[in-house]
Amino acid sequence: MNKTNQIHITETPRDAMQAWPVTIPTSVKAKYINALLKVGFKTVDAGSFVSPKAVPQMADTTDVLKLLDTDNTISNLMVIVGNTRGGVAAASESKVKIIGFPYSVSGTFLNRNLNTSLEKAWQTIMDLKCTCEQSKKELRVYLTLAFGNPYGDKWNDEVVAREVEKLYVRGIRDLVFSDTTGEGIPEDIERLCSETIRSFPDVKLGIHLHTKPDEWHDKVDAAWRGGIRNFESAQGGYGGCPMTGYELIANLDTQMLVEWCRQNKIPHNLDVEALSGLKQLALEVFK
Repeated sequence: MNKTNQIHITETPRDAMQAWPVTIPTSVKAKYINALLKVGFKTVDAGSFVSPKAVPQMADTTDVLKLLDTDNTISNLMVIVGNTRGGVAAASESKVKIIGFPYSVSGTFLNRNLNTSLEKAWQTIMDLKCTCEQSKKELRVYLTLAFGNPYGDKWNDEVVAREVEKLYVRGIRDLVFSDTTGEGIPEDIERLCSETIRSFPDVKLGIHLHTKPDEWHDKVDAAWRGGIRNFESAQGGYGGCPMTGYELIANLDTQMLVEWCRQNKIPHNLDVEALSGLKQLALEVFK
């Protein structure tokens, strides 16, 4: 079990913006992300290299990256990719430190999200691992639908553990359990996280929660008890995955997560004043 009492937060403006129905100007995205970089997040998820037809809001990621000031920040920039070609494009960006790939235990969701299969997605991970090693980037693999499956695909602890072991054997150490459709219940979250950390203690395991406003607290509590110290969230709880076929379920709200940290006396090392100033800025972005 993870005994460290320090939380590390990845802020995910990419996830917040990707399904927003109104096109957000490139300059506005860059202004917002630059403000986030001043807060001191462990990582900032700044964009994605995916099909512009599928996610038009992210078509300007290259232009956004050009406008980001990474000289005076401790945050690492991350982008999400959907295939090998996207990984090559991300690797060419000097400001990007982490390349994320949304793998899944669900073949149905991989088809919906990336128009791919489990087998092809697995090959993509291997390609991305080589790309990251050559470009000195880090690879973060998301195991989406880790806590349940609304599509009828087989899901249980053994299914999740098998995928984790496959990734581990091939050298993947940065892994995030994602509750993409909000299926997870606290008991499953705590059990799966604790079992994974116990079985693979050198994996840096994180969690990305999509959750209803009245459910987030119990899920965060459960993840923390399960040993999770790496959390992903978004200001205002904006966002969610547009590819599920279901109504968007919001992200975990960063402001609420930080307040949870205060109440539980958990250090986060964020600039609280800068964080507070983001509330108004977020309202200007998501309007």
